[in-house]
Amino acid sequence: MTTSAPGAASGAPPPVKLGPFDAEFLADLPYDPSVLFFDELLEVDAGKSLVRCRMPTDQPMPLVDAQRAHPLLHPRHVAGAILVHATGMLGFVHAYHLLGLRHREGWIGYGTNIHRVVFRKLVQPGAPIEATCVATRSRLGEKRHMIRYAFEFRHEDRVCYEGDQTAVWMRAQDVPAMNSRPALEELERSLA
Repeated sequence: MTTSAPGAASGAPPPVKLGPFDAEFLADLPYDPSVLFFDELLEVDAGKSLVRCRMPTDQPMPLVDAQRAHPLLHPRHVAGAILVHATGMLGFVHAYHLLGLRHREGWIGYGTNIHRVVFRKLVQPGAPIEATCVATRSRLGEKRHMIRYAFEFRHEDRVCYEGDQTAVWMRAQDVPAMNSRPALEELERSLA
């Protein structure tokens, strides 16, 4: 099954193929695919500005594998830090498929604000999580986009994570050296 997605900064992206992520998408990730944590694109709805992905929980994960688990005192679970990182990766899925942003063309995103996060349930490894990302507010420019996202992760038909978070997407070549003081001050002013 495929669905079309509207283009933005870099022109209209090709139709979206649902299912496992293709090699072109994986090659464009700003992180190694081992920390994407999603294995399938389940839904893309341009009208709702929504993407939904499958997140296996039965595979090795950093932090989870390092837990000194105890069945009562500290049951093995998907660490909250993994879920927060997964929101950034889901934001990348959204930007790639719905906005047509490509890392190879200089686009990069950074989380700027976690307005609200709620961990609703302990996720023990086993059943996959279905993770949904919806852009609730967008300010799209030529060189910079500010997007507020709502996240809902469901595990075993129950909400396990909810997030209200903002990210900035920018063309790296249009911003002076990211680690320079003036560049950081400019970024902070743009987010105010």
